Amino acid sequence: QVQLVESGGGLVQAGGSLRLSCAGSGRTFSSDAMGWFRRAPGKEREFVATISWSGRDRVYADSVEGRFRISRDNAKNTVYLQINNLRPEDTAVYYCAVDTTTLTSRIAREYDFWGPGTQVTVSS
Repeated sequence: QVQLVESGGGLVQAGGSLRLSCAGSGRTFSSDAMGWFRRAPGKEREFVATISWSGRDRVYADSVEGRFRISRDNAKNTVYLQINNLRPEDTAVYYCAVDTTTLTSRIAREYDFWGPGTQVTVSS
């Protein structure tokens, strides 16, 4: 059974940092793109970042470019999201996902596997 489990969320003050992790099990994701999405209260789920299977290609949402960094460790079947200079508007549930068909994608429906999410709350 394929599972993705996020960790590393929490409550942090504006300007702070967090490192989210997403560990996969049940199959290897070393040939798949992996991504992060988020859903803020009362809003639609939105794309945050994605990374290709090799780690060479990375795409970010404009709202997080320069503050967030996605990385992966294929040996650990894990993807990470380093979040710096957090803002209250970054408050959301953050989800990791796996895309088995495209190099990188901003489109949620192209992702095949999803984790349950981890809450990030940023206080002002």
